[in-house]
Amino acid sequence: MTSTRTKKSRGVTKAVAKGQSSAKALRQPTLAHRAEYYTMRATIAALRALSWNAACKIGEKLGALGYRPLGIRKRVVEKQIAAAFPNLDHDAVRKLARESYEHLGRTFIETALLDSLGRDGLQQLVETVEGWEEVDDVMSKGKGAVLVTGHIGNWELAGAYVAARGVPLDAIARGMANPLFDAYVNRARAEMGMTIVHDSDAVKRTPRSLRAGRAVAFVADQGVLGLASTFVPFFGRPAKTPRGAAVFALRFDVPVIFVAALRRPNGRFRIVVERIEARRTGNMDRDVDAIVAAFTEHLEKWVRVVPAQYFWQ
Repeated sequence: MTSTRTKKSRGVTKAVAKGQSSAKALRQPTLAHRAEYYTMRATIAALRALSWNAACKIGEKLGALGYRPLGIRKRVVEKQIAAAFPNLDHDAVRKLARESYEHLGRTFIETALLDSLGRDGLQQLVETVEGWEEVDDVMSKGKGAVLVTGHIGNWELAGAYVAARGVPLDAIARGMANPLFDAYVNRARAEMGMTIVHDSDAVKRTPRSLRAGRAVAFVADQGVLGLASTFVPFFGRPAKTPRGAAVFALRFDVPVIFVAALRRPNGRFRIVVERIEARRTGNMDRDVDAIVAAFTEHLEKWVRVVPAQYFWQ
């Protein structure tokens, strides 16, 4: 960032004080929040002095520490992977688990540094785009759209890329416990062109956005406050999955589009865009569940392609 840390922190604190459409954002930061925040800002400042690839490599190493020696949710991750891929032996499960931690660490650093790229730099980070004509077709009709992704690849980059391409995008985001983090991250998202809607406001704000012809993005394997979930198959087991994105799509008769940003071995990204077919039979509950099931099918398909890039934690 070009501004001084003091100036930035005042801006964040001011944003928190004014509120950002979230009850959590209205909370006054504690001393612990401030300590966490300034530590994080100092770390990001140091990483900005490095090349993009060098900073991301550090992220991978930090992520690997989470697996071993720290062992953060290690057993949970290994259990999830073993259940999803029963043909893997124990060594293969452990290898995939370690890679998923490295991916998560890299994703965190990429996200923290994303705004430093700018919109043009972000688009240059993307190597291939498949299916973008789906977005162009939908948005040209002026009805809006529901975009869905999961915790695969770099989901923050996926949303930022869509916004950088000029799509009017409202992203539903879960508020963070630390209000300073919350304001900082949301400001970085806004610099990439996204309008942030906290999940506590999604029920109220999403209808307004869709009526205005905007796209609304959901990380659709994460719950939204005020909306129910359902159970659909995911890797052969019932998985509790939010219904919110499907409910809005059906109520406002807008298309559902799956978007993911998958990292290539060279560190650049492959953007995949796919239309999710939404049948309308007149039975709202059945139709919602069908869309949710279709979303998880798309998500599972890509998790099988890049299993180390899924958030198994």
